[in-house]
Amino acid sequence: MPTSGPTLGYVATLPVPSAPGKPVNRVLPPQPLRSAVVIGGFTVLLYLVELVNSAFFHGSLASYGIVSHRVTGLPGVIWAPLLHVSWQHLFSNTLPVLLFGFLAMAIGVRQWVAVTVVIWLISGLGVWLTESTGVSTVGASGIAFGWLMFLLVRGIFNRSLKQLAVAVILLFYWGSALWGLLPNVDPEISWQAHAFGALGGLLSAWLVAMANRPARTAGKVVA
Repeated sequence: MPTSGPTLGYVATLPVPSAPGKPVNRVLPPQPLRSAVVIGGFTVLLYLVELVNSAFFHGSLASYGIVSHRVTGLPGVIWAPLLHVSWQHLFSNTLPVLLFGFLAMAIGVRQWVAVTVVIWLISGLGVWLTESTGVSTVGASGIAFGWLMFLLVRGIFNRSLKQLAVAVILLFYWGSALWGLLPNVDPEISWQAHAFGALGGLLSAWLVAMANRPARTAGKVVA
């Protein structure tokens, strides 16, 4: 109810705390079951696409991947991570997709979706710009490399010992995968997809660290 008389203003002697932000040093997803369902559903989608490709199209859908330097090959940026050359190709990508994708959801599903979109686009456009002409590039490994790089560097940006410890474990078990970033290691493997996916993961980790940085307020005047 309004009152008459002068309104007095007060100056806080201590900073007024801002709204509680998201923990930036989380290692596991805040909602593990939901995250498992999301990454499991994505993996099931990959298997369904490969089933349709092998059963009804005899593997020909792989030709609709990223075809570099051609405008008609640009739509492959969207579809390529969902397509694979063979069941063996998909099997080799399954565990990295499940593990890295799940751990990357420590930032929450919404931010994870944004991170994945950044990695997806940077990896695909990088392939389109730099891969040999006339080659159709497919597979989810570029996305997996992006998630891996995101997990490796987020602890540095966040100054989190927990996340750095996870990075050390990932390097111990998956360090050999980083050879996939080097040109001409295997002519049948797109190092461009891996390298640009990793670049997308690095950029995403920096963007997330900036977005989650807590606001520091020296003081606040309240009335």
